[in-house]
Amino acid sequence: MTQPEAPSPDAAAGVDLNLLLALDVLLEEQSVQGAARRLHLSEPAMSRTLGRIRKALGDPVLVRAGRRMVPTPRALAVRAEVNAVVERARALFAPADTDLRSVRRTFTILGHDAVAASHGPALYARAAAEAPGIRIRFLGEALGEQPFLRDGTADLEVGVLDTTAPEVHREHLCEDRMLGVVRPGHPLLQGEPTPERFAAADHLTVSRRGRLNGPVDTALAELGLTRKVVGSVSTFPASLFVLRDSDLVGLITSWGLPLVHALGLATFEVPLPLPPLRLGLAWHPRHTADPAHAWLRRAVREILTGTT
Repeated sequence: MTQPEAPSPDAAAGVDLNLLLALDVLLEEQSVQGAARRLHLSEPAMSRTLGRIRKALGDPVLVRAGRRMVPTPRALAVRAEVNAVVERARALFAPADTDLRSVRRTFTILGHDAVAASHGPALYARAAAEAPGIRIRFLGEALGEQPFLRDGTADLEVGVLDTTAPEVHREHLCEDRMLGVVRPGHPLLQGEPTPERFAAADHLTVSRRGRLNGPVDTALAELGLTRKVVGSVSTFPASLFVLRDSDLVGLITSWGLPLVHALGLATFEVPLPLPPLRLGLAWHPRHTADPAHAWLRRAVREILTGTT
């Protein structure tokens, strides 16, 4: 049987490595127009580049779906590898004293919506001052175990880390706790909020999956108590608006306190031994030596821990 002919060294040498950068940007933007803008090219030039990428990969890469373009299965399969190669090249050629003001990048942060709502303004202000070419987008916490950091969908995860992949680097920031939050003048604020009084109130939970119970109910059960949960919303900011205009009781972490204060809500210590929340950062090791990603980690770390 005749063996398939291996690619010749000359063929490999003829590959334009600039196509990798273009492919990385195209898969991130999923738009010829957006990629052209990022790479400072005309749309026709970007279209020609996409044509060369399609020919090199033997795959359409991006296909029209209604009014937008979506990646093909082949493009999704190579996206993480392409991104990793581009990031390693950037780190390899970046001088030790990289001028962050000249960097043009887009970073995606995966985390709790309260992080974006409470600390997003400070992070955007810091980027404008120190690295104006860096764009930052927040993605809400996703359902299920997906390799967002490994496949390049996200560059940094922030919060109570769900990532369990062994190759992901984790950094512990601090321990947090849940606080009770209610409208000003709520009856629960009059006198000590004992476990019995806390349990007797009407409660609102926050859950991406719509769950109506959690660690609070476990702690109450150990005291022989149960609470009445009247409903659930999917985000903490949404819950705060409900709490502001009702007699419901909710919970918030200290990271959400700027939102609580902005809405004029009141907090109190939950009268239960709730487990602490371990908060941290997680990222794929391919980003560790990247100066721009190091800036992002440092900025997020200092803003969230108040060490700026």
